[in-house]
Amino acid sequence: MPACDVPELPADRLIPAELLAEQAPQLPELAEPDCVRHFTNLSTLNMSVDTHFYPLGSCTMKHNPKRNERLASLPGFTAIHPLQPDSTVQGMLQLLYELQNDLAEISGLPGVSLQPAAGAQGELTALMVAAKHFRQRGENRTKVLAPDSSHGTNPASAHMVGFETVTVRSTEQGFVDMADLESKLDERVAVFMITNPNTLGLFDKQVSNIAKRVHELGGLIYLDGANMNAIMGIARPGDFGADMMHYNPHKTFSGPHGGGGPGAGPICVSAELAPYLPQPIVVKAGDTYRLSSDEPLSVGRVRAFFGNVGVLVRAYAYIRTHGPDGLRRAAENAVLNANYLLSRVKHILPVPHGDRCMHEFVATAANLKKERGVSAMDLAKRLLDYGFHAPTVYFPLTVPECLMIEPTETESKETLDAFAETLFRITEEASELLHEAPHTTLISRPDEVRAARQPIMKWQPEDVAATEPERV
Repeated sequence: MPACDVPELPADRLIPAELLAEQAPQLPELAEPDCVRHFTNLSTLNMSVDTHFYPLGSCTMKHNPKRNERLASLPGFTAIHPLQPDSTVQGMLQLLYELQNDLAEISGLPGVSLQPAAGAQGELTALMVAAKHFRQRGENRTKVLAPDSSHGTNPASAHMVGFETVTVRSTEQGFVDMADLESKLDERVAVFMITNPNTLGLFDKQVSNIAKRVHELGGLIYLDGANMNAIMGIARPGDFGADMMHYNPHKTFSGPHGGGGPGAGPICVSAELAPYLPQPIVVKAGDTYRLSSDEPLSVGRVRAFFGNVGVLVRAYAYIRTHGPDGLRRAAENAVLNANYLLSRVKHILPVPHGDRCMHEFVATAANLKKERGVSAMDLAKRLLDYGFHAPTVYFPLTVPECLMIEPTETESKETLDAFAETLFRITEEASELLHEAPHTTLISRPDEVRAARQPIMKWQPEDVAATEPERV
């Protein structure tokens, strides 16, 4: 066994002095049953997809098949190390290589990087690819266009890469305003970012014409793949004009959600952009697979090692379990469920943008707010008392008092009916009851803005906590 090459250092050299306690913490002495019960009871305070219906619009909180969890937990996947020689991980490399090909086929874009660690980082990486592409061409393009209903990460990613973000208005019908787009198109535009289907749950049929106009001026089309669950196996972004896109494997192909990770955000790009992808990528030579870093134009590594491979294994298992026909049926059922729920909800809460949708729809509580002072947040909080997680609220910003509802394909008709009936019951309840909801949770309505700005991330003794901001 080789000698340890890490020098032995005293604790005060490794840990800042202000973090060192003068004495060991006085931990309580507990029997195992007491400890187990404590944490088990804590777990029952949480909602999860396994215990409750999660109609989170834009987040696609579908069931994560336990079969995929078992497959991803096989020792051949979990007991390997990212620094092993390629010759010792041929099975894993083959899986990743085949996943690259599957994602390319589903998107219609041949260049694939599995490296980004989340959808937002996938956006960022794709825009880095676009920026490198234009630098290589000697073009000084400074603008990224994005519709006013786009995900907030779109303009944030563009800004981080150094682009100026310009917002394109939507029409009253919820689609890109072509006249406004034309007024903002010029030779400085690098990328037009579009989510299609969009955040209103509508497929913008203008997308091919938008791509044509952007391409005529030398720009690129980025497709936000957050809503691929509605079109996988039906339409391919590369076929309707996209040059780049990202996937959220945990949304489209199932996988664990929560806590900010682990995640993955693979990107697919056109053949012209493929040389700029992050390295390494998996390549095949004969019957051998290897990680290749041979592309001199690459934007470089964007993630430690190869990425969150465990999430990618789950995505591979999902894709191979369903096959092409199964993926299409999953998308069709997601659209069917959304339209069924829309037909039940529109009589309770108006849906401003049409009687049909793709994977999700946006209802509004604006009338309730005006007539009774009951907000979308009041409805969302009250749903918790009935055992339903709230839909996404107040997004997109283009619809006042909105609730964005996405049932996914994995929910039964009985669940959808129960949700619609509960929503109707809530709208009939006294306004005062709704203003104070939820009534059954340990914490009712924390100051969410303060929690975001002044998070308390560790337990504190009561005497310390009393002198600091309220714990939320």
